[in-house]
Amino acid sequence: QVRLVESGGGLVQPGGSLRLSCAASGSIFSIPAMGWYRQAPGKQRELVARINSGGTYTNYPDSVKGRFTISRDNAKNTVYLQMNSLKPEDTAVYFCNRFGGLPWDWGQGTQVTVSS
Repeated sequence: QVRLVESGGGLVQPGGSLRLSCAASGSIFSIPAMGWYRQAPGKQRELVARINSGGTYTNYPDSVKGRFTISRDNAKNTVYLQMNSLKPEDTAVYFCNRFGGLPWDWGQGTQVTVSS
C-alpha cells in the first residue's frame, strides 16, 4: 500500500510561481517513473509532467513546456513540480502518481488557483 500526499498549492496571481511536493510512503522499495497530473472542474485528469525513476528524463505537454519543471529526490521519496509563469488556465487540483503501470491510490491532491 502506497500513500501519496501532495502539498504546496494555493492562490497565486497570473505570472506567479508555486512549488508542489508529493511525498510517497508505504510499501515501496523505490519510486518508479512518476507523473504530475491535474484536473480542472468539468475536465478529465491530464498529465502535465513525467520523470523517469532516475530523474534523468522528463517530458511535458506543450501547454506547460518551458514553464513547469518536474524533479525528484529519491532519498526522500519525494517528487516536485516547480510551476512558473502561471496562467489562469493552470487552475486545477494537482495530483501525483506513478507513470505507467497501474496507478497507486490517488491522494487528495493540492488545489492551485491562478487568479488576479
